[in-house]
Amino acid sequence: MATDTADHEHHVWDLDLVRAMAADHRERATFFCGGSRNFPRFLDLFDEVFVLDVDVDTLHQRLDQRPPDEWGSRPAERELIVRLHDSKEDVPGVGVVIDATRPIGEVVDEILQEAGLPTT
Repeated sequence: MATDTADHEHHVWDLDLVRAMAADHRERATFFCGGSRNFPRFLDLFDEVFVLDVDVDTLHQRLDQRPPDEWGSRPAERELIVRLHDSKEDVPGVGVVIDATRPIGEVVDEILQEAGLPTT
């Protein structure tokens, strides 16, 4: 694999830390944001999983807005992102799919509503 995309292969979450954070009930809700190549090892710790989904045109528009030094701005990285978007191989097969093409406030409100929490 090219060095441009090697970071993706090593993007894993610390399982012990995820377990500890999921078990901490001092807060009413805890949200984990982002993706991880080892997600199948901890999805069962979560009460709910939300999958933020965008169409490929929106994906390209958002990648175009990234600074040149941010992951996903180089051609090899972008190719990987688009391939993963199309294949869904790094997306949990379970969860509530959220249309993330909408304004961020609407996306957040839908997630909060789905989680049974007050919206903004």
